[in-house]
Amino acid sequence: MQFTITHPMHTHPYNPELVTGAGVAAVAAAAEKAGFGGFGFTDHPAPTQRWLEAGGHDALDPFVAMGFAAAHTTTLRLIPNIVVLPYRNPFVVAKAGATLDLLSGGRFTLAVGVGYLKREFAALGVDFDERADLFEEALAAIKAVWTGDDVSFEGRHFTASGITAHPRPVSRPHPPIWIAGNTGAARARAAKYGDGWCPFPAPAALAQTARTAVMDVERLADGIEDLHRRCEAAGRDPSSLDVTFSNPDGGNPGDDDFNADAYLDGVHKLAALGVTWVQVQIPGDSRSHTLDAIERFGALVIKA
Repeated sequence: MQFTITHPMHTHPYNPELVTGAGVAAVAAAAEKAGFGGFGFTDHPAPTQRWLEAGGHDALDPFVAMGFAAAHTTTLRLIPNIVVLPYRNPFVVAKAGATLDLLSGGRFTLAVGVGYLKREFAALGVDFDERADLFEEALAAIKAVWTGDDVSFEGRHFTASGITAHPRPVSRPHPPIWIAGNTGAARARAAKYGDGWCPFPAPAALAQTARTAVMDVERLADGIEDLHRRCEAAGRDPSSLDVTFSNPDGGNPGDDDFNADAYLDGVHKLAALGVTWVQVQIPGDSRSHTLDAIERFGALVIKA
């Protein structure tokens, strides 16, 4: 089992201690030292004030921030949580991802989702109702340009003729692609295009807001079984795909009552279901609390 964190910009306004070069570098370096396998950022280039005031959060550009983190680490995998793929032209995403993978020595994982914020789509000039088609076309285009030369692509939304984009990523055949989402459609995309599936805990209210399916540990088991069936139908080895999820047991490592033994029991349960990466929630109320929680989690869980 491996563990990953998202840079803790959980709120609006964010804590300014964490959103400086020194703050990002400190969190990334602490995560690597503690034994975390992954570190990333969220993707909200144009959120609305209404969403922010309703519990949303601010964000850095994930590619720029991951590049900065890469320069201050040597082993930490760079895993965004997540890139909203329909927001961007796929050839621009492919170039950014290839550059990050090359400069980090092959440490980039492209974790992508369809997105759900209508007004953010509108601000970026992207048709919200076309987001699923945009997503699938983009996945095909990115894989093609990462692995081939003189690439021609003809889709409903993207057309390219004779594209060769070097330098290519270091990772072979390409950086891992993880597909986010709780629905059967997300699992179908993971089985067809992906190297991993990234569901997230979602009670009914959150699922409705995020336009996805309700998800908890019990439903996760069914989802992983469904993912495996889809992989087998596509002639793929189910064990070749990563699965990420959060651990509900033991509490938050930033809290005084965090129970490491209960947390480890939860990790074992998730591993038995087929989870390979655990997304860990780290506090973002102060830089010192963030760094202390990372160190504590490393000592009590990762290195236990």
